[in-house]
Amino acid sequence: MSKLIPIERIENKIYLIRGQKVMLDRDLATLYQVKPIRLREQVKRNKTRFPSDFMFQLTEKETAAMLSQNAIPSKKHLGGFFPYAFTEHGILMLSSVLNSERAVQVNITIMRAFTRLRQILLENKDLKYLFNELKHKVDQHDVEIGLVIRAIEKMIASEEKPKGKIGFI
Repeated sequence: MSKLIPIERIENKIYLIRGQKVMLDRDLATLYQVKPIRLREQVKRNKTRFPSDFMFQLTEKETAAMLSQNAIPSKKHLGGFFPYAFTEHGILMLSSVLNSERAVQVNITIMRAFTRLRQILLENKDLKYLFNELKHKVDQHDVEIGLVIRAIEKMIASEEKPKGKIGFI
């Protein structure tokens, strides 16, 4: 299945909305090879399986933001509806309500895409930590270099002062 649907194609369909990584109903319907209306019907028939942390409907403002960012090509693309957004858990639940072999296989690929995104984010956190450590060390070196420069400047300034004669008169 991952050869039929490249993970990169799925990753491009994962959006950050309301602080959650989600996929839109229309994109999921395309991946599952079902009509979006059928997907929404199955969700409505099984409403109890989709609490608000599994699925939510985008508001007019969120939909407009998606349009302005070109995540959605046009309102016509949505079929006159505000799209539903499914979290990772909601997507898992979709395979049980769609009840097809394709849904199961697509879900496996989608879960791999979410896992890959999590790994990338963890790697970025590690890089951020290492960068902050490096920055701290560089800042510390800057302080130490500044102290060395001031000490050298004091030595140079003391050499420039005229010295009194040494010896007996």
